Amino acid sequence: MPLVTWLKRRLVVIAGLLTLAYLLLPNIVVTVFSFNKPKGRFNYAWQRFSTDAWKDPCGVADLCGSLSLSLQIALWATLGATALGTMIAFALVRYRFRARGAINSLIFLPMAMPEVVMAASLLTLFLNMGAQLGFWTILIAHIMFCLSFVVTAVKARVMSMDPRLEEAARDLYAGPVQTFCRVTLPIAAPGIAAGALLSFALSFDDFIITNFNAGSTVTFPMFVWGSAQRGTPVQINVIGTAMFLLAVLFVLVSMLVTGRRGRQKA
Repeated sequence: MPLVTWLKRRLVVIAGLLTLAYLLLPNIVVTVFSFNKPKGRFNYAWQRFSTDAWKDPCGVADLCGSLSLSLQIALWATLGATALGTMIAFALVRYRFRARGAINSLIFLPMAMPEVVMAASLLTLFLNMGAQLGFWTILIAHIMFCLSFVVTAVKARVMSMDPRLEEAARDLYAGPVQTFCRVTLPIAAPGIAAGALLSFALSFDDFIITNFNAGSTVTFPMFVWGSAQRGTPVQINVIGTAMFLLAVLFVLVSMLVTGRRGRQKA
């Protein structure tokens, strides 16, 4: 009975830990196999420990080139989607205009529809316009794909803002620009940051939309998919592990900064 009672009291915690372990298991496998020395072309069975791939992560032709291209596209797509999405979110929340309800509904379409539908639609648009498939078509497609996520994140933050804070700033003779920069923007910043981070992750990771609109351009997800047909180099595991560790480090630093600010305010 004591064991059953203990399990009942900690059931939620145990379920959460098991779920977290299940989610992290693929990352652990990728990390372990980044130190593997496979005998053949495929890095699917453990052979022996080696750090050769870590010493030369760009040892596979075009690997780092595709990675650099994906990072560039993700960065520019994040900047474009964040700027446009923030303005759209403020417009939808702060202003009343015709077709506002329809636009609110249309914003969710890219998130609701399958990626293959949006990819085929964008490809049809680019072909009818006579655009050459490559870097710019991928970038435009990624901005359009990420836009909805930014609008949703920023809109939720703006809707929760207290309008009395901006009214107080205006009562203290702050101009529109000062009010926006010193009151509105800092309050909306967490939503904007969340939308930007989500856009970067979605853009860097996307394969379906990119594959339809890339032409002969090869991004990192497309390189991984192509190499999986011929043989998976260990360097792919190295890149995946490095990006996972960078993401974890970013989250830890953010938590430390947030905790320090909270203690200073207290």
